[in-house]
Amino acid sequence: MTTDINTILQSLTDFLVTPDKGWSLCTFPFLVAFVIFFALYIAICKTRRSIAATYVVAFSLFFAWKANGILMLLLPATTLFSWWATRRMMSKEHHRRLRLAAIIIVDLAPLVYFKYTNFLVSIFNEIVKSNFGPFEILLPVGISFYTFQAISYSIDVYKGKYPPDTTLLDYAFYLTFFPLLMAGPITRAEVLLPQIKAGNSDKPGLAYKGLWLILIGLIKKGLIADYIAEYNNWIFDDPTGYSGFEDLMGVFGFTLQIYCDFSGYSDMAIGLAALMGYELRDNFNFPYQSLNPQEFWRRWHIALSTWFRDYLYIPMGGNRRGLLRTYFNNFFTMIVAGLWHGASWMFIIWGAMHGVALVVHKICRRLFLDRVPNTIPVKVVSWTLMFIFINISWIFFRAHDIPTALALMQRIATDFSFDYFLPFVKARSLWIAVVALGLELHSIRSEDYHWMQEKFIASPWIVKLFAFIVVLQLVISFRQDSVQPFIYAQF
Repeated sequence: MTTDINTILQSLTDFLVTPDKGWSLCTFPFLVAFVIFFALYIAICKTRRSIAATYVVAFSLFFAWKANGILMLLLPATTLFSWWATRRMMSKEHHRRLRLAAIIIVDLAPLVYFKYTNFLVSIFNEIVKSNFGPFEILLPVGISFYTFQAISYSIDVYKGKYPPDTTLLDYAFYLTFFPLLMAGPITRAEVLLPQIKAGNSDKPGLAYKGLWLILIGLIKKGLIADYIAEYNNWIFDDPTGYSGFEDLMGVFGFTLQIYCDFSGYSDMAIGLAALMGYELRDNFNFPYQSLNPQEFWRRWHIALSTWFRDYLYIPMGGNRRGLLRTYFNNFFTMIVAGLWHGASWMFIIWGAMHGVALVVHKICRRLFLDRVPNTIPVKVVSWTLMFIFINISWIFFRAHDIPTALALMQRIATDFSFDYFLPFVKARSLWIAVVALGLELHSIRSEDYHWMQEKFIASPWIVKLFAFIVVLQLVISFRQDSVQPFIYAQF
């Protein structure tokens, strides 16, 4: 008995003090930790708000420790500096613009160091023909997300969009909130901080909406994205080893995978926040239904696209300084968005492709598109062209380098044959079924989705329990050898 107790205590100690790079919202250790956390959270919420907030901040820092180890210290350091510097900026009447610039530079410094140092070294090597080796730098999980969240707070306070009287505890809650820590969505102060100050909401149906979103997120991530990821990885690792048809299936597979992976995380993060009484904004709105590039970026990663719109595109002049400046602002913003995703020429190419697409679409709208009737055939053609473009752009997003991306596209263009269709169906019938199901679920109307959500919220508890058990069993049944890391956690 003593040995068993010691083993349990040792396992618990290892769990608490040992970082885990595989730590994420859909792993079993996190689910167990969250259940324990949530049970105590419900009880603590009945006490003073400050005690509940402190408890959440403590668990969030523990979450950061599990994901990052010692690098998690960047998070509380950013929190303390951003809060203090923003209050100090507003306490002085002079040089506020310079103080804001200093805050942004200091907030960005760790992100630039950890994310872009080796990329800048490689560029320097190419320019001067030197051979400096890359540094051994580990990118802290979630640094891009909480850095942008801190910057948006300082800018909003500077512009008078949000008051500067936030307490350190409330700001720490806002910046370290664990559901948002790993991969966002980037949440504005005006959305979360008022709810933190008011305490968790008892809005009817919010907790059940959270459960719905968690189930949808598990289906997207644990059932669809993780299952189809293995085949997609084979294709992008060695596209010349497969036929053009098989490569095309891998491209379609990744297009679905990255949506289900990232939107699944967003659903789970927003769902966990809703369980705790905090209502966040949606981050995806069926982006693959888009008919043009502008619509796509209003539907895809909404938190990031609106962040770049409000804090980069509009301050650069937006569409207020003539056509050429508008086109440049669109293109440059997308280049920066590409770089935000990673220090690689592949992400720059991906961002440039979307920048060019936005510019071309705006030019065509001025020339003739606004006069084209919005008929069903026109919508079909528009959707087809847009979906083809999205798939091509994802090739550069996912491929390791330019030669791999070009080899993949060349293979599809020169070695494509429907003769491979039946053998592929026989060999990968379940994979095709999962991809087809994922694309079909993505094609439903937004109002139909919200109707299903409302029906789930209003259903008896036994129906909710049954749905949870079924989804959990499906995820377990379709699970691969290991849980695939969230794609956007690396950004």
